[in-house]
Amino acid sequence: MSVFALKNGVLHAEDVALGDIAARFGTPCYVYSRAALSRAFAAYRDALAGRDATVCYAVKANSNLAVLNVFARLGAGFDIVSGGELARVLKAGGDAGKVVFSGVGKSRDEMRAALEAGIYCFNVESAAELERLDEVAGALGKRAPIAFRVNPDVDPKTHPYISTGLKTSKFGVPYAEALPLYRCARELPHLDIRGIGCHIGSQLLDPAPAAEAAGKVLALVDALAAEGIPLAHIDIGGGMGIDYRDEHAPSAAEYLAPTLQVLAGRRERLLLEPGRSLVGNAGLLLTRVEFLKHGAEKNFAVVDAAMNDLARPALYDAWHDIQPVAPHDGAIHAYDIVGPVCESGDFLGHGRELSLRAGDLLAVMSAGAYGMAMSSNYNTRPRAAEVMVDGAEIHLVRRREALAELFAAETALP
Repeated sequence: MSVFALKNGVLHAEDVALGDIAARFGTPCYVYSRAALSRAFAAYRDALAGRDATVCYAVKANSNLAVLNVFARLGAGFDIVSGGELARVLKAGGDAGKVVFSGVGKSRDEMRAALEAGIYCFNVESAAELERLDEVAGALGKRAPIAFRVNPDVDPKTHPYISTGLKTSKFGVPYAEALPLYRCARELPHLDIRGIGCHIGSQLLDPAPAAEAAGKVLALVDALAAEGIPLAHIDIGGGMGIDYRDEHAPSAAEYLAPTLQVLAGRRERLLLEPGRSLVGNAGLLLTRVEFLKHGAEKNFAVVDAAMNDLARPALYDAWHDIQPVAPHDGAIHAYDIVGPVCESGDFLGHGRELSLRAGDLLAVMSAGAYGMAMSSNYNTRPRAAEVMVDGAEIHLVRRREALAELFAAETALP
């Protein structure tokens, strides 16, 4: 059952009317449900019952401190891709000992910060990174825990921008180079080999590619063991998709079942790095209609949210369901839902059949992942407020930016 539902003719988040949130905090505003976050995490935990496994939430999907804190309290680990994300995890009460650090361009400063914090593992993505990490760890008198992120060259059957496990990808190391790189790592004095990982893409709906990738990774694990390089964990990445429109995404248990079958009986700890599937449908973007423009060929509903608030439609031509907060009777038209940003690509949805009036509130659904996290200040627009609903309680978890803050770090020429 969705936590976002009509009650007495008004769309609610749990027990709170979205109109009350708009009246109190203004629009645009991101609204998250704590219950939805907790349910999504519980689905993974239940699917992994009886196994030595850690769910490492992919912070890049939504890095709000309150979201991170909810998962930290539930016992999650975290998958990070920057020093900034590490700082957020620690600030939110996350356990550094459950953090894996991915990403192709880790700086020396980021490596130092992660080593000093005591993270669980670095997911190394190149030979050059391996050498740098050994050097940085040596200077600190530490041994850096590592795994290689390996590209299994499996087609994830998703959008090309979010396919990350092919041999043409910038991510990870080629499958054929993995064994030589592990041999090299064994000889470096300041490294501790912990595991192996892969991540083939995002918004994955078919479980088969993930299971295929796990099988290819498992062959490397066994080859390494035969050379005297045992591994403590296998990281199968994340990427499980969600329903935006009519995708019919599998449950966590359904998605993981084929992969868990491939890995049945293994002694290694299992790591997962879900992001979108934990937060995507736990959030929405609340926006207000400013103007209606009826034309000969198109009708536009100009709202106060824009591509700087939610980039996915402009970036991927992504679909987000758009629902009126307080539906009413009236003439229905096909509207393009567009924002005030000075770009033709500034849209949230095309051709939506709605009955609208100026001043109506709209909810852009499935916006909990890669919404606020990818937002910007383009056109000098303050970023939205963020609210967490917990039953009947409303928590402001990020206030709206003030205009003066947008140029506070800048200085005019004398």
